[in-house]
Amino acid sequence: MGLRTVAQIRDPVHGYINITEVERALIDSPPVQRLRRVHQLAGAYLVYPGAVHTRFEHVIGAMNVAGAIAQSVASRTDLGDDEIQEVRLAALLHDVGHGPFSHLFEEVLTAKTAINHEDMTRLVILKTGLKDILEAHGFSSGPMSEFAVGNRQRRPPFMNEIISGGLSADIMDYLPRDSYFTGVEYGRVDTRRIIDSLAVVDGHLGLEKAALGAYEAMLLARYEMFTNVYFHRTVRAAQLMLAYSMRLADDTLHLTDVSNIEDFLELTDEAVIQRLIALRGGSRSTRHARGLALDFRDRRLVKCVYERLMQRKDRVVEQLFEKDRVRNQVLMDISKKAGVDHMHVYLDVPTVPSVPYTPSREMPSSIAVVDRSGRRTSHRTVPIDDLPLVGSIAGFMNILRIYTRPEDRDPVYKATSELLGRDESLVRLPE
Repeated sequence: MGLRTVAQIRDPVHGYINITEVERALIDSPPVQRLRRVHQLAGAYLVYPGAVHTRFEHVIGAMNVAGAIAQSVASRTDLGDDEIQEVRLAALLHDVGHGPFSHLFEEVLTAKTAINHEDMTRLVILKTGLKDILEAHGFSSGPMSEFAVGNRQRRPPFMNEIISGGLSADIMDYLPRDSYFTGVEYGRVDTRRIIDSLAVVDGHLGLEKAALGAYEAMLLARYEMFTNVYFHRTVRAAQLMLAYSMRLADDTLHLTDVSNIEDFLELTDEAVIQRLIALRGGSRSTRHARGLALDFRDRRLVKCVYERLMQRKDRVVEQLFEKDRVRNQVLMDISKKAGVDHMHVYLDVPTVPSVPYTPSREMPSSIAVVDRSGRRTSHRTVPIDDLPLVGSIAGFMNILRIYTRPEDRDPVYKATSELLGRDESLVRLPE
């Protein structure tokens, strides 16, 4: 099959990206073209006006990075052109199962169905024209649907790690891409240094010792992007409103009924916003869902009135971050004490780690470091916690925030402070 270039795409992050015949066919397919209508960062453009980039640009960029990683390690493995092409295709297809507003929709979907975007990616590959395109070019759709979510059954393991892991093409595209389009500096990472220094140790991706600083910088960049962009309090205000709106309207609009793939593929950002705004009459929940969607569209956002760093070592706090039941009870207690309708009080905690997942969706615990100094090559496993600074940020950003309408700020702030306490980590945000 080979890697013969048939066209080029000009990308603002990576420059010219060469594409092969099968890649062009997949890129031109409706399921991949649909990603043009799914924002990469959901409602972040309401805070960072340039953040209007989409999943479409990201998957093409991830494909390019995945190919560069595969080429980098090919000389030290038995990886051939066919395997490199598989890696590129898996990266290209890794996000085709994202719903509207990307991970934001997934929060609603998993709460209702226990289905995530990886499950949807498998289904989209197996039940749309993507299957026919792959098989027409000699690729088995079943194994490719698993590879696209970092679950390639055939060894070696590093193939999966290129798609989903601490050294994945995914993170090495979205960090510089999100940084570029938001206009911030945090995500500017020397990915070329990392890619050129990759090694394979016992079947897993490792890194040459000289590039360990670049890897640490990437983890720090992920942390800084999380705190300053992905979990920015105003970005999350907009996203909370959308998430609540979709949850409230789901019984009417059946957004989380993903049994029909064709119907699912019609769910894009603008399409869902229009459906939410078009809601008329119905229950109080339906009216509230429409109001939230209108306020999101017109940027009338809820306000953060309470922000606190929490220690996950406390079991009560752990339950607050993990259990909907506990969070709902906290919200009811706050609204009752504040004398504010519970539908206008929102609690927000992070649901994703501040450093990357491994393919098994567990936190990376270590990295294989290769030392080529002197005449001999050796390697050792370095715990992530032993990397300077990174150990202190591994895991989750344990931020708890409470939002409400502007007119309810004072009573909700007072009630929250009395119920959750005041300490040195509590921040009363400015008007």
